[in-house]
Amino acid sequence: MPVLPGKAEAGATDEPLPTSVEPTRAWSLVQAGDALLVDVRSSAEYRFVGHVPGSLHLPWAEGLPLIRNPLFLRELEALVADAATPGFPVLLLCRSGKRSALAAQAAARAGVPNVWFVREGFEGDQNDAKQRGRFDGWRFHGLPWVQD
Repeated sequence: MPVLPGKAEAGATDEPLPTSVEPTRAWSLVQAGDALLVDVRSSAEYRFVGHVPGSLHLPWAEGLPLIRNPLFLRELEALVADAATPGFPVLLLCRSGKRSALAAQAAARAGVPNVWFVREGFEGDQNDAKQRGRFDGWRFHGLPWVQD
């Protein structure tokens, strides 16, 4: 079982999870086969902005108003059951880390074990010029990604 930072190190609160991991650590875990990476961005983001090779895709929300996927937790539980052994770390990735933190928190409340979110997300936060990927995020760190 891989070693991930403890709750204190990850900045946990009284809420169940969300615990987090930095993008470079997430990639090393996934590459070693020690974690499952699930991209929770919308289908349009996943397809047109790019995604991590080998990641699974399960939208937390869809469409331009980002309407929450009512089946997310049930589908996540099924994904985890099919793809990993019990207790295997599941890492959730979104655009900036905000939606994946919400998804990880919801999963923890629902009893899905060992769910983490990837800090900074795929594109990172916006800078003062409203541009993403300039100071943080998966792509900023030069980690692998592809675009359909």
